[in-house]
Order: sequence, then C-alpha cells, then structure tokens
Amino acid sequence: MSKTTRITVTLPAEQVDELRKLTDNVSGYVADAVARRIRHELIGEELLRHQEEHGAFTDEELAEARGRIFGEPGRDAATDHPDAA
Repeated sequence: MSKTTRITVTLPAEQVDELRKLTDNVSGYVADAVARRIRHELIGEELLRHQEEHGAFTDEELAEARGRIFGEPGRDAATDHPDAA
C-alpha cells in the first residue's frame, strides 16, 4: 500500500451528501477522482507538447483517436494498439 497523508478539504454540503450516497469510502473515491484529474492534466500537457513539436493533429488523426477511445465498429481498441502484444 502506498504512503498516505491526511488532509482536510472543504466541500459544499450538497456534494458531501451525494458523495456519501455513492460510497462508504469517501477517501478512496476522492483519491480516484484526483488521480483521474492528474492523468487528464498530464495527458493534456503531453498532447500540447506533441502538437508544438509536430503540428496540429489532423482530422484523420483525431477521428482515429476517438475511435480508439470510444470504440468504433470493426476496431478493437485493446488489440489494435501498436504496443498490444
């Protein structure tokens, strides 16, 4: 298990009420949400860096990426990836 640090956060009461309806493990839920946000931010930074070095993504590249992310008939995102074994 990774090291943890206790912190205090302040949230609107309505959010806390809804959060408690969703989970008994508020810390785990919040940790997952923070991890997703961090990944989102890092991916966004990497995509910007790539475009600065190589130019804007083409419509075809964006369509292919959407197909891989959201699924596309005839495309298996898990096995169609170049790194897939």
